[in-house]
Amino acid sequence: MLLYAPAALLFLVFCVRVARERRKFSNAVILGLAVLLGLAAWVFQLVRSGSASGQAVAWALLVLGALGILVLTCLLFFNGLQMVRKEGRSPTNLLSLVAAFCILAVVALLVTAVVVRTPVWVGVGTAAGGLAAYLSFLFLCFVFYAFLYGRLRVRRKADYVVVLGSGLVGGSTVPPLLASRLKRAHAVHTRMTARGGSPVLITSGGQGPDEDLPESHAMADHLIARGFPADLIEREDRSTTTDENLRFSKAIMEKASPDYRCVIVTNNYHAFRAALTARRTGIRGQVVGSPTAAYFWPTATIREFTAILVAYKRTNAAICLLLVLGGVLAWWVQQYGSG
Repeated sequence: MLLYAPAALLFLVFCVRVARERRKFSNAVILGLAVLLGLAAWVFQLVRSGSASGQAVAWALLVLGALGILVLTCLLFFNGLQMVRKEGRSPTNLLSLVAAFCILAVVALLVTAVVVRTPVWVGVGTAAGGLAAYLSFLFLCFVFYAFLYGRLRVRRKADYVVVLGSGLVGGSTVPPLLASRLKRAHAVHTRMTARGGSPVLITSGGQGPDEDLPESHAMADHLIARGFPADLIEREDRSTTTDENLRFSKAIMEKASPDYRCVIVTNNYHAFRAALTARRTGIRGQVVGSPTAAYFWPTATIREFTAILVAYKRTNAAICLLLVLGGVLAWWVQQYGSG
């Protein structure tokens, strides 16, 4: 059982940290390390046992991993084609296709390194494999913790419900993505009102260069047209980014009630990154997500993950540099080690 002690300890640390502050990406990494160490201990125990069943399970895991990579590549490829067909050829909509081709490129590099085994290819394969493993680990941590975060219990009593804006269609019409946020915000507000509260709903979003009115005004009109009380809506109409959405909404809430509590509403794929931003901004409240079309989710998730990598760019750049240096070291050992 000592094999599982590191995993158990990390999981205990994870639980304590989530109880104190769930809006941290480090929570996702600690959970991922706990699962990875637990899985490694289990596989090591199976292999060390020497039994045929243990070795069969170990090989089955390898085969499942290879099949998983193949299936993921195919799903990303077809999702990319669907995004281009439905949403157009913007750089963001190509993310699934780019991810699929990156996976194929890494697999090709690793196979070439194993087959050719020249010093240069060994170094390139080592660096590419290390970078791929690191980014894959972070991505899985992000996806699973974001899923978990979206299902953690949110404080029901709040003074405000903040809805984050997005672009308008035709300059004035609320698109389905934003309508989903507004519907979820309406439901959250109704639930809180039924429990005896009377929260104010803040629609947050400024006016873009191609929009006829601020997003917050279109969002408020959309809610009022569906029976939401106009006197319980406050418009934040200066923001152009998620960070500004939260900072300007925070100013409104603090001015009226310094000890406020809030619930922030966005789409489910965006909820965890919005929570990280809310923590950095100093907002007292958690984030809930509204449903998103299935075909849109993979590309949106990759975009959110990329944004988080950029947010922690110094740490990620340092680790990636170390992995590249590991590839250089592998080349040097292959080239000069025997001499």
